[in-house]
Amino acid sequence: MKHLLAPLCAALVVCAAAFVPAIAQDKAAAPRTLKVKLNYTGTGTVDDKHHIFVFLFDSPGFVRGEGMPIGSQSATSKDAVVTFSDTGKSPVYVATVYDPTGGYDGQSGPPPAGSSLGMYSKNPGDPAAIDIEAGKSADVQVTFDDTSKMQ
Repeated sequence: MKHLLAPLCAALVVCAAAFVPAIAQDKAAAPRTLKVKLNYTGTGTVDDKHHIFVFLFDSPGFVRGEGMPIGSQSATSKDAVVTFSDTGKSPVYVATVYDPTGGYDGQSGPPPAGSSLGMYSKNPGDPAAIDIEAGKSADVQVTFDDTSKMQ
């Protein structure tokens, strides 16, 4: 009987090993969700014409003007929540822009001069990385006002 179980055990080990990469691949392909709670305390009116734009970056270099956003959403209230349903990468970084003129669409280049800026940060002025495991979600809050503006 022992000699009959040995090939079966070996076959099960080979089958199990074949499924490990598939399981790992499924986990890596699982979406990463990010919810950003906005808290704009500036004086500007946020509405259907005056949006807050939330940009997602895969590098903190955006503070030096390096890199392009990997995602964006907009909000029409000062305390909205925007959701990125599949960031695709981790870590990510969040920047916010409020244009008081209502002329910025979030896609036609950098924000205009005078736009209020914010970012997810644990230390003022330093973008903080947001780590999101595959298949998981993360919630962050970004509070900003009119102190920092686009030049």
